Amino acid sequence: MEVCFIMVSINNQPVISGEIKLLVLDIDGTIAGHDNQISETVKTAIGQVQSQGIEVAIATGRMYCSALRFHQDIRSSLPLMAYQGAWIQNPHTGELHRHLAVSKSIAEQLLDYFEQPDLRPLLSVHFYVGDQLYVREMTTETTIYVERCGVTPLAIGDLRQLLTDHGSSPGPTKVLALSHDVDLIQELLGKLRLQYTPAELYMTTSVSTFLEVTNPFVNKGTAVRYLAEELLGLTSDNVMTIGDNFNDLEMLEYAGIGVAMGGAPQPVQAIANWVTSSVEEDGVAIAIEKFLLK
Repeated sequence: MEVCFIMVSINNQPVISGEIKLLVLDIDGTIAGHDNQISETVKTAIGQVQSQGIEVAIATGRMYCSALRFHQDIRSSLPLMAYQGAWIQNPHTGELHRHLAVSKSIAEQLLDYFEQPDLRPLLSVHFYVGDQLYVREMTTETTIYVERCGVTPLAIGDLRQLLTDHGSSPGPTKVLALSHDVDLIQELLGKLRLQYTPAELYMTTSVSTFLEVTNPFVNKGTAVRYLAEELLGLTSDNVMTIGDNFNDLEMLEYAGIGVAMGGAPQPVQAIANWVTSSVEEDGVAIAIEKFLLK
């Protein structure tokens, strides 16, 4: 096979990346825009990449069941990385390669914090257990969320029962706090980062109204590393990643080529090797054309 080296730059300094053998894509804001679909232009570009022998995978904050149709749309043969990489499963074989959950004790602490009298009316809290969404009650934010994700939530009142009813099962795969108040989400993120170290929890925002919490060993960077190095025998230089938000930071930093979408927050653009156009302008197809198509 011909080996091609790709010249990219970080802070205007040239960097040589090795042969790209794996392309990893985020979903929302990257391959799926406001219409919640992948455009034909992007699908065609992905197909061309695959015809060259480059594998394509998805890494998303979505539930596994919600991300599955996108995995099928791009005809990926690889495991699907869901919940920021906390859940890595091969849809073709059913094998669950990795599942890292939030401890039950910390999940209970988070619930106590989010249900303080001054916060409870302002937040919708989601627990994800066994790839099922559980909520205290249906709120406006939850309704919008499930309509986009195509999932059916179970409203059970007290979410604490999930931490006792499942016996020896692990805690929730992810805890999500939603609010239309962007400033509140940022305030909560800042306060929780003072209470919990990175060794205790991973916290991020996938969109400005979502505060996402997972196991401390979980982020898209560790997930892509696991897929590339443990399952495929590749190195970071063989990987290109494309994403649009703060939960994509780690995988953009890991990859030999990390591409940020146009419209991504400035800190995300700043760490990327290159910034493409927006999702509505088929930025993924543009990046593929620039870096991968021979």
